[in-house]
Amino acid sequence: MKRKSKAGRAREPRDLLPLTPAVLHILLALAHEERHGYGIMREVEGRTGGQTRLGPGTLYGSIKRMLADGLVEESDERPDPEMDDQRRRYYRITDFGRRVAGAEAERLSGLVETARARKLLRSRRSSVPEGF
Repeated sequence: MKRKSKAGRAREPRDLLPLTPAVLHILLALAHEERHGYGIMREVEGRTGGQTRLGPGTLYGSIKRMLADGLVEESDERPDPEMDDQRRRYYRITDFGRRVAGAEAERLSGLVETARARKLLRSRRSSVPEGF
């Protein structure tokens, strides 16, 4: 099912681009499994080697907008109550959210290709040119 814009037309993933870094990190964190807020924060910090940390305000403000945009949804499935805090809310990426994340990855890939063509990146292994 396609999401409708306020004007009534079906929204396309590109309608939401570019994504903020926080939104992209949250979508990446949810791409493989459902997570609660603190789990999202830990996954982002771990995946980025501590270079990106989402504070609670950024995380939950972003999630609120992402819920409204149909990028994520709350999950009804819960771990065993003996192993989890019942107050936690779990989130999962929607099909639309997955398509939006893919469109953003394609957009960013194009930027990286341009940077390589302009000799701003030396190779695939080096993300920062010498002297920076």
